[in-house]
Amino acid sequence: MNAPNTAGWRFKLGIAIICLMLGSWLMVPIVAAAGMSGSRIAALTGVLFISNKVLLIIVIAVMGKAGFQQLKSSIFGYVSSLAPTVDTEVGPWRHRIGVVMFCLPLVSAFLEPYVDSVWPGLRPNIWQLQLLGDLMLIGSFFVLGGNFWEKVRALFIRTARVVNTSAV
Repeated sequence: MNAPNTAGWRFKLGIAIICLMLGSWLMVPIVAAAGMSGSRIAALTGVLFISNKVLLIIVIAVMGKAGFQQLKSSIFGYVSSLAPTVDTEVGPWRHRIGVVMFCLPLVSAFLEPYVDSVWPGLRPNIWQLQLLGDLMLIGSFFVLGGNFWEKVRALFIRTARVVNTSAV
């Protein structure tokens, strides 16, 4: 009877430490806005990076293996439910739109340095457009479906082979 209570408070303490880890990163923009020097901000970032690793070890020790596995399964269970399913067949127009969404940010990022050197000032240097490209690339995986993710994943498997199941 005592074990569930112990696991409960240990799990909650581990979650609180994780929130402390994530919240500590808010100090960086706060001290930057306060006008602290760049070297001190860099030192703070280094301290936060190392302290977060130590705090993660403390979280694992406090939660225990079972608690940490429960946390990982709940987080990754939620994230995996957002992933596109492999069984769904994507139509031709959805596939075309997804391929454009996938290729456009990659080609744009590839050509940026060349455009800047050939014609400086042509490309607007707006972070919102760069964020839009990143979101478009991520969104393309959802538009293209789970089969596309399997194809991309197969690029990194040396023994993967292409099997075309469509009739010729």
